Amino acid sequence: MAAGLIGARSQKLFAAQWKNTGSLNGQIEESFSGHDLVRVFGRDEDMLARFEERNEALYKASFGAQFVSGIIFPVMQFVSYLSYVGIAVVGGLRVASGAMSLGDATAFIQYSREFTQPLGQMAGMANMLQSGVASSERVFEFLDADEQDAETANEHLPAKTDGHVDFEHVTFSYTPDKPLIENLSFTAEPGNTVAIVGPTGAGKTTLVNLVMRFYELNSGSIMLDGVDITHLSRSELRSKVGMVLQDAWLFGGSIYDNIRYGNLEATEEQVMAAAKATFVDRFVRALPEGYNTVIDEEGNNVSAGEKQLITIARAFVANPSLLILDEATRLRGYPHRAPGAEGHGCAALRPHQFRDSPSALHHP
Repeated sequence: MAAGLIGARSQKLFAAQWKNTGSLNGQIEESFSGHDLVRVFGRDEDMLARFEERNEALYKASFGAQFVSGIIFPVMQFVSYLSYVGIAVVGGLRVASGAMSLGDATAFIQYSREFTQPLGQMAGMANMLQSGVASSERVFEFLDADEQDAETANEHLPAKTDGHVDFEHVTFSYTPDKPLIENLSFTAEPGNTVAIVGPTGAGKTTLVNLVMRFYELNSGSIMLDGVDITHLSRSELRSKVGMVLQDAWLFGGSIYDNIRYGNLEATEEQVMAAAKATFVDRFVRALPEGYNTVIDEEGNNVSAGEKQLITIARAFVANPSLLILDEATRLRGYPHRAPGAEGHGCAALRPHQFRDSPSALHHP
């Protein structure tokens, strides 16, 4: 009973300890990732104060968890000794009165020690047990999160497709009480550009994510070359689509490997053609190591614009039927703003330079 009461208290403290550990680690990672921005705005003291605040919260939670769980073993030992004394006193009195033999009293004393010893050993591992239980709760919370819908693929696209996209009465919202996209219909013809313009939060990025099936529609359908994308496997659908995200992400490795990541079977000629088409070749030739230049972990040895060009080249080398550009506007021939888009973000379908009649989704 004593162990149960103390354990319940320490369980909450261990949960708080791991929660604060995650919060502190996130703060540290954010501080290092945005180090330049912190310095630009002179927020060093503010970031340090936030670190101290979260570190203090972690200290209090950890100290409380260790202290409370640490007293379980002494309490269990105290209870064990009390029972030992109690049995010895009662047994001695019964032996003195002749109601019990000395051997029986000694046996009861030994039985009590054999019974309480395992409990004491378990109490000695209370810290580890309570910490493990608190950690497992966070793991199970993650495992219990909703999974993506199961595959229902029953159709296939030919090896070469035109990239004809139809939105038919598409409706989607993240929460039922906040409509985002309602009854949207439009067509992106092969070889044409369809710009999607709107203010921040209007659903432009969500729209292109629906094409990639990162989210599932509430109603309506999206057709790719006459086939409903929900009837295609996600891997087959995405193999026909190239996408350049808002945040240019490069992997550790050479520039050549980062471009070829879009198609691991691409030949050197195809990689070079993609690099030249996206003007990557211009700045790479000026680097001492050329295409063998290794991108560091943070990608700090290339500029932000160069990163974006490399990601566009990565999408080009995949030779997709549909090219999605989510606010990637540095490629010549891709307008920085569609007419009437001043002050707004924009998404658009754009022709692919390596195909006869593809379409693309552009979000400048």
